[in-house]
Amino acid sequence: MAEVINMPRLSDTMEEGTVAKWLKKVGDKVEEGDILAEIETDKATMEFESFHEGTLLHIGIEEGDGAPVDSLLAIIGEEGEDISGLLNGSGSSSEAPKEQSSPEPDDTASETETSEPADIPEGVEIVTMPRLSDTMEEGTVASWLKSVGDKVEEGDILAEIETDKATMEFESFYSGTLLHIGIQEGEGAPVDSLLAIIGPEGTDVDAVLNAQSSGGSPKKSASNKEASKDDAPKAEESSKKEETAPATQDGQRIFASPLAKKIADEKGINLADVKGTGDNGRIVKKDIENFKPSSQAAPAAEKTEAAPAVAPVALPVGEESVEEVKNSTMRKVIAKRLGESKFSAPHYYLTIEVDMDNAKASRAQINSLPDTKVSFNDMVLKACAMALKKHPQVNTSWNGDSMIYKHHIHMGVAVAVDEGLVVPVIKFADQMSLTQLGTSVKDLAGRARNKKIKPDEMEGSTFTVSNLGMFGIQEFTSIINQPNSAILSVGAIVDKPVVKNGEIVAGSTMKVTLACDHRTVDGATGAQFLQTLRAYLENPVTMLA
Repeated sequence: MAEVINMPRLSDTMEEGTVAKWLKKVGDKVEEGDILAEIETDKATMEFESFHEGTLLHIGIEEGDGAPVDSLLAIIGEEGEDISGLLNGSGSSSEAPKEQSSPEPDDTASETETSEPADIPEGVEIVTMPRLSDTMEEGTVASWLKSVGDKVEEGDILAEIETDKATMEFESFYSGTLLHIGIQEGEGAPVDSLLAIIGPEGTDVDAVLNAQSSGGSPKKSASNKEASKDDAPKAEESSKKEETAPATQDGQRIFASPLAKKIADEKGINLADVKGTGDNGRIVKKDIENFKPSSQAAPAAEKTEAAPAVAPVALPVGEESVEEVKNSTMRKVIAKRLGESKFSAPHYYLTIEVDMDNAKASRAQINSLPDTKVSFNDMVLKACAMALKKHPQVNTSWNGDSMIYKHHIHMGVAVAVDEGLVVPVIKFADQMSLTQLGTSVKDLAGRARNKKIKPDEMEGSTFTVSNLGMFGIQEFTSIINQPNSAILSVGAIVDKPVVKNGEIVAGSTMKVTLACDHRTVDGATGAQFLQTLRAYLENPVTMLA
């Protein structure tokens, strides 16, 4: 019977593959383990081995063409076999009888659906993955604070759930016993997935799960069983095949599939001792699995002993070690959003150097007052807010056929946390004093690091400031936090010689870089904004006028 080969998923992020090269043609004989094609994924070009034996009857994707995962790649079967039903979509021909006999299954299915609410005992509550932010599509259970069998009161914290913006505590809205946990710690699931079941102690959980199940899990387990059944005969066939006498390649290149090389390396097998049964003597997986060491390795050993002695070379010895860490939901969203911003918005960068002597003196005077503490970052935020009032085009968003001018100023402040980066938002920053800005930044940044910040406190920014000066970074560029049109990167204040009034004197300077979206902010507009910003920072008293 013909086997349909679909475009494989060769990487965890692969959504589409391109056939770089076919190594078999229609009509060629194919053995299990033969390389069918070279497929280009989103990460690399990889060899794709056949798991079936027979004749290549059809090629569904030509060289150079791409197709989504699970698209028809090829068909392998017996020579002369009729595959017209597979090519025309045998599902269409088989749908007719299914439709004729469908009323009964549909009736029973509808009866089951209508009877499901009755199957759920009274007092049992289904808790689903909540949508904890307006952009949340998936959540990850960071930790469970209740175990199966624990009593739960309304208002108790059930779990800590990691969203695309923060890790938040999730309260129970029901009272009862925690009967079932649907998502384990560290696992993620889409919004509205089954998170837990709460109800009276002793409730039949299986009945509740069966009532809620959509049939996806049984299908999955059934497919796994079928796969294991399919693999069993292949394993028996491969074990029955006896290996022919191994032969060396006499110094020539040894042809072997990547999988065969990996298994041979793990088992300590010399590929030169293995007889390949693939195309042109290529060594494939089953050759390694069926390989049995023989005395033919002795001549090679004798040749090695007969070779002239070589002076020993001291080489570094160590153990290669890697660790794969699963990306958090926040990290995946950061990668997605920054990638979208970088590749959709045409970025350009403008850098200026600001004289910070007056700013340092003004800050010292302000901080000498009782119960007053102002940072240079607070001064930068205040200067940016006031500069945006004078240059409203920087305070815009691109909206396809139009630009949105924001008449309010909400300052986003980039804050580094363990999982990545969050941007708390200071609302109406232009109406705040320096001390109010400083207090707001400390409060939001502290709660962001402690995972206590609310989702709505990280939404609605119109301009963003990223400051790495405290780490000694003198100059850097940032990716625009969309839908903003610009982001300011603030470097460290550096003491160095400067020229003032024609003389070289000691001074303090700071570099700032403005990243702009060229769709909304022209170069001259960005430059004028930086001139205004420089005027405020070099003369802080003007911010009080």
